[in-house]
Amino acid sequence: MNLEEKVLGVEPKYNGAIINVEKQTVELPNGETSTRDVVHHSNAVGILVLTKNNKMLLETQWRAPIAKETIEIPAGKVDDRDSSSLDTVKRELNEETRLEAKTIKRITGFYSSVGFCDEYMELYLAFDLKPVEDELPRDQGEYLNIKEYSLDEALEMIENGKIEDAKTITAIYYWKLHDQIGR
Repeated sequence: MNLEEKVLGVEPKYNGAIINVEKQTVELPNGETSTRDVVHHSNAVGILVLTKNNKMLLETQWRAPIAKETIEIPAGKVDDRDSSSLDTVKRELNEETRLEAKTIKRITGFYSSVGFCDEYMELYLAFDLKPVEDELPRDQGEYLNIKEYSLDEALEMIENGKIEDAKTITAIYYWKLHDQIGR
């Protein structure tokens, strides 16, 4: 059976700085109609940053949608400052960690929440780090606490519920599977 839904109409609901929301009327495979709420979001990157002492950098920050602090890998959306996802990785490393990486490798890409959002995230590995010479400004309202963690510490933080962010969990399990990545 062909599962494709045909979009019959689109009603914009909200256009914001980070997301746009629309209500779609669709024709289902059986010919009936239904509606879909769709959130359009810029593509994004997440970065598994590994230090020379084989620890990862994680950021603690406040996330308004869930009204609590989260522990995450550095990440950010691809925007008009960037000509590619790789440019976004380099910019976000600078803005958030004040580091640049000699080695950057794409790990994988995935949709963050396909049930309602079209955001596509690419996960990268960055190592061979050094401090940046020219710091870029952080995004307005962005406050971060950055710490280094061993693989065992990161895995324990997943187990005890301190890390709940999907991109971060994906990065940590990738690290676990490839413990001596590129070294």
